[in-house]
Parts: sequence; structure tokens; C-alpha cells
Amino acid sequence: MSINVAVIGATGNVGREMLTVLDERLFPVAEMFALASRKSLGREISFGDKTIKCQDIETFDFSTVDLVFMAASGDVARQWAPRAARDGALVIDNSSAWRMDENVPLIVPEVNPEAILKAREKGIVANPNCSTIQMMVALKPIHDEVGIKRINVATYQSTSGAGRAAMDELWNQTRGLFVTDVVEAEEFPKRIAFNAIPQVDVFLEDGSGDTKEERKMVDETAKILDPKIKVNATCVRIPVFVSHAEAINLELAKPMSAEQARSLLRESPGLMIIDKHEDGGYVTPVEVTGEFAVYVSRIREDKTVKHGLNMWVVSDNLRKGAALNAVQIAELALNRGILIA
Repeated sequence: MSINVAVIGATGNVGREMLTVLDERLFPVAEMFALASRKSLGREISFGDKTIKCQDIETFDFSTVDLVFMAASGDVARQWAPRAARDGALVIDNSSAWRMDENVPLIVPEVNPEAILKAREKGIVANPNCSTIQMMVALKPIHDEVGIKRINVATYQSTSGAGRAAMDELWNQTRGLFVTDVVEAEEFPKRIAFNAIPQVDVFLEDGSGDTKEERKMVDETAKILDPKIKVNATCVRIPVFVSHAEAINLELAKPMSAEQARSLLRESPGLMIIDKHEDGGYVTPVEVTGEFAVYVSRIREDKTVKHGLNMWVVSDNLRKGAALNAVQIAELALNRGILIA
């Protein structure tokens, strides 16, 4: 048997990727509904070998579906997720709206699958932030083995994390610089082409100097992995279309050599290790685009702190960082009997 599925925000980067991943992983869909705002009403979207038309979310009957994926803004999620859940659907939301709600599980299936048992408390499951997801997949085995005391992470995040208009801005600015056009910044606070911007999302108003993205990594690590771990994050936007990279420095509770970490991570779910001590013996964002796994390279010991370890972690932010993780949550719900096909 199969289930009826709706995707809210089906015309955006993540929504379209969700449809692709659902098809690639042969998720048991009986009928697929693409939902969006009225401005996208009737727009055609591909799902496998089918073409479906966007329907108006305002008039949609959520009692006709079993599962709803939300790939829209936090405001949309706050408005529509409770309505869909009230009508009986399980909602998997990709926004930040419900992540820190104590009654809503925040899940990375390779890390805290048991949290799915809380899914029916509100009928909503939160998909973590893209940069948090890949870091959690890489660090969970190490934390289980020896314990992590402190994480110091610098992210290098692609423009797709800010939406399609942000990707267009990178393209237009790059082209404009080559033909000496006027280059204007609209989606980002400064020029993104051939640049690096040490700001992802808005600055918090608490005087800390942190951005919202940096705080997400701190708070979500506490909820998903362990609240005792100290996290310091600096998030940077770089001129890449897809895939995020992270330079992670760990202070461990017990000793672990680079070789021990390498061996452990090779056997861990969701990870691929490419770590040769030679030119090009590591992964970069362009190489992992379109891939499901989280890739780890440059594993080495940090001799400046007791039990220190460094690594380079790269993943497709539209796939594992968003769409794939959401679909894996749905698969987990099926396997645990939260969803019945």
C-alpha cells in the first residue's frame, strides 16, 4: 500500500529537491500534491515521470493526505503545520519554526532516530538546519565513542542555502564582473561573487554578535546530540551554488587518534571518508553536489589542546541538508509505525 503526500513550497529549491528524492528513493506515494501560494497556482511541477499542477494551499483539504513536507518559510510553517496536523497528517517541516519546541522532535535519522516516537505529540517533526545536519552525522560516532566536550566550527555555505534568488545573484554578479556591468548586492549584504561574507542570516538582537545561523548550530546540537557540548560557530557565505563545507575542531573527553577516528567514521552510517595526504586527496563542495552522503576529509590531530581533533566535512545542503533528511525522517516514521502505508 501507499500513502498520499503533499509538498508545500513545491516550486522552491528544497521543494523541488524533495520531489526528486522521494522519487529516487521509491517512497511509497499513492498520490502526490504540490501546494504553493496563489501566485504559483497551476504551475507544473515534475514528479518522476509525472507532471502535477500546483494547488492553492488556502483551499486544500489536508484530511486527504497522510504526510506533508513543508519547504516554505517559518511564517508559512507556523500557520499551516498545525492545521495539517489537526487534520491527521504527519508534518515534516524544513523551516526553523518548530525546531526548539520541546514537544516537537528535531531529528537526524543517523543520530537520534528514537526521537520519532514523539512525532504524534503535535503531529509535527522538525528538520534541522542544513549546517547542523551534516555536522551531527559526522560527530555522532565520535561522541558515542569518546565524548565531545567542545566544538569549534567555521562553515563555508553555498548560496542555494539562501534560496533561488541568491543563486541567481551569484550568477548575475559573476557574469557582470566579466563584462564590466554594475554589480549590485540585493540578496546578500555585500557582493558574493569572488568574495566571502562572514554573515549567514540576520544578527541577533541580544548583543552577542552572533547571527541566527550560528545560534541555530548551538541550540540544535544541544537538542539533537548533547546539551553538555559547548559549541562555537562562525558561519560564512561563499560563492558556491550548492553544497556546504565545514572546518570542525573538536576537544574530546578522551583520546582518539586521527587513524582511530578515520576507521570509526568509515564504518558509520551516512558517511563517506576521502582522506589521503596528497594533493587533491580530499572532497570539495562541487564534487559532492547531487550526492546523499556526508563526506569527511582532512582528519588530523590538534596538538594545541588535550584530545584535539580536526576534520573537514562537506555535504549537499539541498539533499542531506534538507530534502534527503526530511525524506529519511518519513522513512523512519514508516519503519517505526508512526506512518502506516
